[in-house]
Amino acid sequence: MFIVFKKMGLSLLCFLLSAVSFMAEPASAAEVQNKAEIQQKINNYVTKNMKANHIKGAALAIANNDEVFYAQGFGELSDGRVIGGTTPFPIASLSKSFTALAVLQLVEKGLIDLDAPYVSYFPDLSPKDKRVRDITIRNLLNQTSGLNDKVNPDMTKFPQYQSLQEINRSLDAVRLAHDPGTAYSYYNPNYEYLALLVERISGQNFSDYLANQILKPLGMSQTVNISSTQQINDNPAIPRGHYLVLGRPVSQDEPSWFVEGPAGIVSTAEDMAKWMLAQYSGRLLSPELMELYHEAGQMSSYGMGWLAGADEQEGRTISHSGIFWTYKSEEIIYLDQQMGITMMFNSGLNMFVDYAAFTDGIVKIIHGQDPDASILNSSNLEIVMILLIIATIFWGVSGLIRLMRSNKSITAAKLIISTIGRIIPVFILLFLSPIATFIGGGRVLPWFGLWTTMSSLILWLAVLSLINIAHLACRFRLYYLSKKKGS
Repeated sequence: MFIVFKKMGLSLLCFLLSAVSFMAEPASAAEVQNKAEIQQKINNYVTKNMKANHIKGAALAIANNDEVFYAQGFGELSDGRVIGGTTPFPIASLSKSFTALAVLQLVEKGLIDLDAPYVSYFPDLSPKDKRVRDITIRNLLNQTSGLNDKVNPDMTKFPQYQSLQEINRSLDAVRLAHDPGTAYSYYNPNYEYLALLVERISGQNFSDYLANQILKPLGMSQTVNISSTQQINDNPAIPRGHYLVLGRPVSQDEPSWFVEGPAGIVSTAEDMAKWMLAQYSGRLLSPELMELYHEAGQMSSYGMGWLAGADEQEGRTISHSGIFWTYKSEEIIYLDQQMGITMMFNSGLNMFVDYAAFTDGIVKIIHGQDPDASILNSSNLEIVMILLIIATIFWGVSGLIRLMRSNKSITAAKLIISTIGRIIPVFILLFLSPIATFIGGGRVLPWFGLWTTMSSLILWLAVLSLINIAHLACRFRLYYLSKKKGS
C-alpha cells in the first residue's frame, strides 16, 4: 500500500482495503492516481524551493514500506544533461552509517568487541598520551573518543592525509582533549580509524568490503566509496558543486579532503532509496544489533553513524546531514512508519539555506498537509544583505566626506570611544574562525569553508571594516590637528 494521508488516514485506508477486496482494478487506479498526485506536489515544492535558494541541482529519494516511492533528480549538469535518479552525488557524512554498519557486521561475526580498546587491534601503535589506549570501538562510533579538531586537525590540516594508515599513526603523537567516554565531540577521523579497523579485521580494502558485504547485497550497484574529494572533481558524471555569493551560485571544485570512512560514499537517489528500505527490513543485522545500530549513545543523541530521535506523531527516527563546501545532503528515516527521505544537493553549506526544510516539507506533503511557507529563504535574505552592504557603503562614504571636510576638534576620550566601537567589526572578521569554532561546538573550519558558508556576511564585515578604518584615520587626523592647534 502507498502513502496514507494523516488527515484522511482512516477513511482512505478503509476505502483502499474495501476496494482491494471487491473492486481490484479501481483500487489500483486510485492508488496510482494518489501516488502521482503526491509526486507532482513534491516536484512543485522542491522546484520552487530550489529556485528560492539558488540551488542548481538536486536528487531526491523516498522509501515507503517496501517500495521505492520516489527517486528523481532536479536541474541539469553543466553539459546540459538532466539530473535523474541515477545521477551520482557525494553524500558526505551520511557515509558514517555505512562505516558503522560494516563494523557491526564484524561484531556480529565475533571478530570485533565494541568495548575493546582500539589499540588492541593495532599493537604497533605507541601513543604518548596513555589515555589513547582507553579509546574503545564504541567510543569511536559514538564520537566520544576524546579527540577533536583542536587537538588533531581534520579539515584545516594541510597537506591532507593520503591514507588510512597515515592517519592511524597520528594517534601516537596526539594529546586527547577529553578522557575517552566523558564528552561528545563530532570528529570525522573517528570514522577513518573505524574504516581502517574494518580493513584490518576483514583482510579486505575498505572499498572492497563495502562493495562485497553491503552494496552488492542491497543491490546498490550505482554506489561507490572514494578516499579523496579529488575523485569527485575528476568524475564528469557528478554534478559540479557550487557555493553562493550574494545569492549567485559559483561553480567550484570541492577542496581536497581525505574522506574515506566518514564521508566517502557517492550514491544516487535510486540506491539511497534501497539503503533506507534496508534500515527497517531486517536484512542488515540481527534484531539485537539492528536496535543498537539505531540507538542514541550514552553522551548524546549520536549513536552509531546516526542521530537517534523521536517524533511525537511519527515515532522513532534516525537521521544525519552531510556537509561538503560545495555539496550538501539530508537524510531522515521514520523507523516506526517505515518511511525515509534522502535529498542530495550540488550546493554546499550556507548560513541562509535551510536544507532540512526540504525534507520537512516533503513529509508534510506526504501526510496531506501544506508545507510551511517561509520568507526566510536565501533569495530574500541575500537581498537584505545586498541592501545592507549598499547602505553601509552609502553611510560610510557620506560620513567620510563629512569627516574630511570637518575642522572640529576631537578629544582623546571621544577618540578612544570611537576607536573601540569601530574596531569591533575588524576583530570579528579577523577572529571569525575561532568564533565559528565556539558557536559550532568545537569544529575548526578552514577559511575556505567559512567563505563558502557565510560569504555575504564576510563581504559585509569587510566593507564595514574598511569604512571604519578610513573613518578612524580621519578622526586621528582631526585629533592631531586639534592637539596642534592647542599647542
